[in-house]
Amino acid sequence: MKMRAIADNVYWLGAIDWDRRLFDSLIPLPDGTSYNAYLIQGSEKTALLDTVDPSMADVFLFQLKGVERIDYVIAHHAEQDHSGAIPQVLEKYTSAQVLTTSKGKGMLVDHLHIPEERVVEVGDGEILNLGGKTLEFVHTPWVHWPETMVTYLQEDKILFSCDFFGSHLATTDLYVTDEGRVYEAAKRYYAEIMMPFRRVIQKNLQKIKKRELALIAPSHGPIYDEPAFIIDAYEDWVSMDPKNVVVLPYVSMHGSTKRMVEYLVSALVEKGVTVQQFDLAVTDVGKLAMALVDAATIVIGTPTVHVGPHPLVFYAAHLANVLRPKLKFASIIGSYGWRSKAIEQIAGLITNLQVEILDPVLCKGFPKQGDFDALEHLLMVRSFFRRFARFAAHTCWGSCTPNPYIWGSSRKAAPSGLRRPSSRRQKWDANGRLPPYLGDNLGNSTENERTMRNKKGKEKKQWSTGEGETFSQKNNPPSCQCGYR
Repeated sequence: MKMRAIADNVYWLGAIDWDRRLFDSLIPLPDGTSYNAYLIQGSEKTALLDTVDPSMADVFLFQLKGVERIDYVIAHHAEQDHSGAIPQVLEKYTSAQVLTTSKGKGMLVDHLHIPEERVVEVGDGEILNLGGKTLEFVHTPWVHWPETMVTYLQEDKILFSCDFFGSHLATTDLYVTDEGRVYEAAKRYYAEIMMPFRRVIQKNLQKIKKRELALIAPSHGPIYDEPAFIIDAYEDWVSMDPKNVVVLPYVSMHGSTKRMVEYLVSALVEKGVTVQQFDLAVTDVGKLAMALVDAATIVIGTPTVHVGPHPLVFYAAHLANVLRPKLKFASIIGSYGWRSKAIEQIAGLITNLQVEILDPVLCKGFPKQGDFDALEHLLMVRSFFRRFARFAAHTCWGSCTPNPYIWGSSRKAAPSGLRRPSSRRQKWDANGRLPPYLGDNLGNSTENERTMRNKKGKEKKQWSTGEGETFSQKNNPPSCQCGYR
């Protein structure tokens, strides 16, 4: 395929990888992908923005046959699907210099053995004038490596965003024509690659939005000729507010866990909760990652295999932990034959998640009525916290022991007798077991309104659970065992 113009003296070039089905030996590519590079010709200098994956280097070099001179190669990202053909480009254009961030320089030298003297560092906000074409370099670290940056072409208002806003999609469409298809591909890309860096992406989005944009030209997928389409999507995905969605990945070996999953899904649907269910034996993990983007709750279902969870559940729990979605609740359901440590082992796999742990439910053998009753109780506890929790730990009025069962607590002290592991979010009892969640007594409790006085003598309404624990009228859970804010 020949170079294609996207503006005056600005061209798309690259390669479409129709048949690739796995990226980094890890990420499914159901729709293939593309490797986009861009050529900008000024009146004085010419710049090439990125290259292609090494497997497509021949296609790329064929496109460059008619280009007599390249003065600069802009390396936004050192990963090989962007920079893999830089050595061949430098061999063809012997006077070209590579421009990248300071961290990018070291990575290009280490990963691709590019001669250090041919790599020049550019600063955040630095300007390069090609002659009628002015490039501004904007550092966007951790989108999704520490060295990443983007380039803004001032005259044409084009943002060359590299992986930012990308989508793994093989298509001959130069621009977005099917918004639904591109939205799904871009969300999958965000979920699998960008979501662990959600907070820093929020900051980088603000840097991008300061500039007037006519086009966003990513390194994967079609060009956005309506930039608001993808910017609005990203702002939704990186926001702190999840939707009332339960993601339920599970495995069932002999039907026990599946029966519990079916019961729980039915009960959630009756309460108006959206559920996305995934049988891990056949699930596309990219679909699971996409579901985690918006969800407030994850419930992991597992049978017991050699005392612990099923290996596929290990992988799913680890995946959720690495992706760090904006989940607020987590729970575990499942089954065992004679003995299980599945709850403890899964809890140890999700220590990165800032979640409240709701009552786990494991049944012995095939589930009985008591197990279904426990699932109903789990729903009531979740309903309580949807009404009253703000998912943050707070200090109490007096001097007492912090509540050890709130994950993500900023309180450092641990109750005596509790063994604290390296992560402050993982709370265990003296025997290494996950203690019962503080909400155990809440689902069936009666909310008895009481009036208390704080230290300044002001009245403050409380609710008593009837078990000696009280909860402030403020929308937050207690952070200590006395139950006060």
